[in-house]
Amino acid sequence: MEFECCDVSIWKEALCGYASQIKSLSVNKKSNLVSLDEFYCNELPSLIHQRNPNPFITTHELSQLMQWKLTRGKWRPRLLDFVSSLDDTVVKTASQKAFQSLPDISKAISELTVLKGVGPATASTVLAAFAPELAPFMSDEAMVAALGNSKDYSLKQYLAFTDKLQTKAKELSSEGVSFTPSDVERALWSYAVGKSSAPKLNEDPKTNPKKSSKRKRKN
Repeated sequence: MEFECCDVSIWKEALCGYASQIKSLSVNKKSNLVSLDEFYCNELPSLIHQRNPNPFITTHELSQLMQWKLTRGKWRPRLLDFVSSLDDTVVKTASQKAFQSLPDISKAISELTVLKGVGPATASTVLAAFAPELAPFMSDEAMVAALGNSKDYSLKQYLAFTDKLQTKAKELSSEGVSFTPSDVERALWSYAVGKSSAPKLNEDPKTNPKKSSKRKRKN
């Protein structure tokens, strides 16, 4: 599925497969990803909005959110250590300022990245939990699909990423079908993970003429 694809049914199919891919990944990694995803996608948004008019997240919630992010993607234990040691008042204040800054995504990200261990990617996770209609999670898989790479985790790159997913969400939302930027991210992630875990055909060099015995070049 290319990012430029405009067939809504294909995007809906990829999005519908999200839960299945989460379950498969949880089994493969022998992790609690299913429960973490339930917390992130359903429980946390409700908790945050119950705190209106001044919503915030706690250090414990940020830690759980980080566990979700790292388990669904690449595991970086030091990041979890950093956020778990943050003062609860500091996290509450930073997240309040970030949520109040919306719809200015640039300012909202900047308010969160003052926290140790929180870069634009983790900050995007916080914003996506609160406002999925504005801010998608900056996952590697969706970054590759939308921008062609996932090496740059800067604010500038996140803003470009967000703009593309917001535009795609509007494009796909028609005729009674509603997509948010976060829906687009999950569909891209689901498709990419499903594709990477699918059995690879023609691995036998006898049946795959593209393979050669030439020495591999070091990268």
